[in-house]
Amino acid sequence: MITRLTAISIRRRWVVIALWIIALVGVTVANGQFGGDWRGGGRLDGTDSQRAYDLLNEKMPSKTGDTASVVFQTTTGVTAKRVEIDSYLKKIKSIPGIASVTSPFASKGQISPEGTVAFAAVEFDPDVNLQTTANRMVELAPELRKAGVTTEFSGGWFTQGGLPATEIFGLLAAVVILLIAFGSVLAAGLPIVTAVIGIGIGLGSVGLWASVVDTPDFTVQVASMIGIGVGIDYALFIVTRFREARGRGKDVPNSIHEATATAGRAVVFAGITVMVSLLGMILMRLKFVNGLAIGSSTAVAVAVLAAITLLPALLSVVGSRIKPVVMTNSQDAGHHVSVWERWSRLLQRRPWQAAIAGLAVLVVLGAPTLAIRLGSADAGSLPKTQTNRLAYDMLAEGFTPGFAGPFLLVANTPTDNARAVLPSLIEQVRATPGIAFVTDAQPSADGTAAVFTAIATTSPQDEATGRLLKQLRAKVLPNASAGSGASVYVGGPTASGDDFATFVGARLPWFIGSVLVISFLLLLAMFRSILVPLKAVVLNLLSIGAAYGIMVAVFQWGWFGSIFGVGKGAPIEPWAPMMLFAIVFGLSMDYEVFLLSKIRERFDATGDNSNAVAEGVASTARVITAAAAIMVFVFGFFVFGSLREIKLVGLGLATAVFIDATIVRLVLVPATMELLGSRNWWMPTWVDRLVPNLSIEHEPPSRSPLVS
Repeated sequence: MITRLTAISIRRRWVVIALWIIALVGVTVANGQFGGDWRGGGRLDGTDSQRAYDLLNEKMPSKTGDTASVVFQTTTGVTAKRVEIDSYLKKIKSIPGIASVTSPFASKGQISPEGTVAFAAVEFDPDVNLQTTANRMVELAPELRKAGVTTEFSGGWFTQGGLPATEIFGLLAAVVILLIAFGSVLAAGLPIVTAVIGIGIGLGSVGLWASVVDTPDFTVQVASMIGIGVGIDYALFIVTRFREARGRGKDVPNSIHEATATAGRAVVFAGITVMVSLLGMILMRLKFVNGLAIGSSTAVAVAVLAAITLLPALLSVVGSRIKPVVMTNSQDAGHHVSVWERWSRLLQRRPWQAAIAGLAVLVVLGAPTLAIRLGSADAGSLPKTQTNRLAYDMLAEGFTPGFAGPFLLVANTPTDNARAVLPSLIEQVRATPGIAFVTDAQPSADGTAAVFTAIATTSPQDEATGRLLKQLRAKVLPNASAGSGASVYVGGPTASGDDFATFVGARLPWFIGSVLVISFLLLLAMFRSILVPLKAVVLNLLSIGAAYGIMVAVFQWGWFGSIFGVGKGAPIEPWAPMMLFAIVFGLSMDYEVFLLSKIRERFDATGDNSNAVAEGVASTARVITAAAAIMVFVFGFFVFGSLREIKLVGLGLATAVFIDATIVRLVLVPATMELLGSRNWWMPTWVDRLVPNLSIEHEPPSRSPLVS
């Protein structure tokens, strides 16, 4: 199939190029007309917090809109500034999108015991885009601050910062790195052109997928990062092979044919492994990430198709002006030994030392992973310049850290007996150790439901708060409502975050295990070996574990937090290990396929395992290093983001790619393959008969019968 596609792409080069340009324009226009809306989050059906939300939505829909707090602090006491605060609250009540504002002077418990801190509770209209509303609230605050009232805001709409435009930085980094690595404008330019066209179509496809599948709003950034990475990787691999063929004296058409028949096959199967890893997220059964999995894998599929069709067409136009690369065999007289081959030979002389040292580094870096705690970080972990962090500190100082994440208790009270138990139920919640404050119940219009709020003495991200939540659900609420016919559910952001962490934590091992098994089977069919794919998945798992360990040390334990702008240690966001594993494992398998395909090709040609490993490393190290450098640069820009979640993703991805491209590819792979020797390629006969032959590298004929 690839041979036929190559032949068509060469013979109809201008048609192929035109079709890709038309596809780019067409998908972009279609996305503008029919693209769907993004989903910022999702529901977890069957969880206690979701049942609370559903009951509230049914009985008291006005209470289901987003909420926020405006926090006030004065040294002289907020009561002394009542006129100024009431004036401000009157102004924000008239802002479109605000359903209600509860003044601290009109409700019990909204002024701190010392009287220096107070908050106004704001309820937004449901199903309204509230960013403009939140911005207007902030714009009205300076006048109150001038009056001597420190004013800050707590709520999701007041989050400052966002995802940086890493695709621009990534492309600029790619241009510089490729020019340095290959010293040729054309050789460096073709991968960029191919990747840009592929990214454009891929991102347009993501928008179209959003119209039929729930797709989170950060999918575009994720898909663009992956698209840049794999698009450049795949084109680099093919262009490098093309230059080698030209260096052996082949003409342009047959050099293209050799590149696609060998490197092109590696690209196809590498793309399949990346897509398997990304689509594995569907196994998590999180509806709102399905669009992320499908959209990102679509971007990879477009990159693969561009590499085996658009790139050959472009090479047939400008290939004669690309400088060839003359590759010499390591046994040839006068052979110039590259730095990468010398490095590989050095490791092969001391394979045990290299393997033990490399594994020791991965194990040490990955050790903190054993202590990982999934959960949602509260505003106390934000930088101290963020209004949410300042509001958190003020509430914690005036009241209790638990004010930042209240429990919303929603009671179903269908009978008189159920309603009668509410006062004693609330008193039992108040008497529970760890509860600082409980509001009175607010009944629904028909009296069949009620809602009240409980505030913990500890912060939302504190482990004690999680234990308190479990105690409320397992003991306090069931015991207090037993026999009454009432049922009480605990919702709110803290409870929802705990439910999400529990849900993801229970399914994460299945997701990781499924991706590992499928990837192992694919590599088994590709390389006709048991040990090579087993070693590949184990080493990739260790490198990702090392990245997890660094994330835990920095973001959970707070090590070097000041360097990365992290406020304080906090749990690791539940979605982060899932997303990082899907992305990094896929990219890691990319590099693995590229390297092993070249080693297998040389082993099949010579039967000498040591030379095959050395020559495979020598011929692919520059490509893998350049590709990895681009990805580290792209992901590294996330560390400069203003939000903790952005920093976490950036550090995790950048370190994972760096570790994989250095310790794994350049140390552990050559060392372990030297130790295993010819056993690398051992495969039992009965397994060989059962597994389909998807061998990647086939030495092409000296001249393609389909290319003139």
